[in-house]
Amino acid sequence: MMVKNGHIPDDASGPNAGRTGPGNPPIPHYGFHAPDTPVPGIEVTDLATLRQRVAGRVLQQVHRTDFHALTLITGGKGRHTVDFVTHPLRPGTLLWVRPGQVQRFHPGGRPDGPHLIFTTDFPPAPNGPGHLRGAPFGPTVWDLSGDPDLAPTCALFSRVSAEYGRPPGRVSTEVLRFLLAALLLHVERLPHPGASTSDAQGTYARFRTELERSYHRTRRAEDYATTLGYSVKSLTRACLAATGQPVKQVIDARVVLQAKRLLAHTDDPVSGIARQLGFSEATNFGTYFVRHTGTTPGAFRRTQRGGG
Repeated sequence: MMVKNGHIPDDASGPNAGRTGPGNPPIPHYGFHAPDTPVPGIEVTDLATLRQRVAGRVLQQVHRTDFHALTLITGGKGRHTVDFVTHPLRPGTLLWVRPGQVQRFHPGGRPDGPHLIFTTDFPPAPNGPGHLRGAPFGPTVWDLSGDPDLAPTCALFSRVSAEYGRPPGRVSTEVLRFLLAALLLHVERLPHPGASTSDAQGTYARFRTELERSYHRTRRAEDYATTLGYSVKSLTRACLAATGQPVKQVIDARVVLQAKRLLAHTDDPVSGIARQLGFSEATNFGTYFVRHTGTTPGAFRRTQRGGG
């Protein structure tokens, strides 16, 4: 990995989001950089090697990446924070951090296990799970300890690692992309709130793509339904199947997540953040934020910066 100059942009959508002020340093943004990889766009290593290669202070500070990181914990324990949620890591934990998510490793723990990183444009297998590779959303963590799915998950990671570790000149891009597709498809069907029919999955995927484009412009479920050609009931069914939450809660959760990112990691005034998120008045934004988080924007910012 290497650090790119950058800040915390509003993912791929909202204009001007994520600007940082002079008193708040930019969020480091790590791009894919694996000069010794036998196949461009993918690298297979482990957490122990990652800690040897990248300084702990770098891993432990808040940062973002522009690639996927799929990690299976097979030994040790630790904690990892992704978008304000801290996940315990222990043997059997599967962690998938997607491009653009704000994350940090915690000090004090030494979890280990295979660590697979790949870019969004790493060639998928024909008819493979391209929708998973490109989606900026989805489950982050699974607890497979004691689960019958742990053994096949370990086996698939081992198959990818074995192909990647073949002697120079004998690693097959075709085999790797098929193995990656098999691993991602396996992960997709692991038990989580997203287990649903293929039709519902397709509806939810299209909705989430539109949500990423439009959450800073509208929070109305009716607007998304009109844009996508669905009824609000159809979107609600898809969201309930994928997340256990109705469509309005999914929309609000995305808006609140971006608000938290901007409050915690930029010096933008609350009024500016309100405008970036489509609120006509800062007071409306404050009321909305309190309703969904139980705290004011200012109090949340102070807590995140150690001010109580």
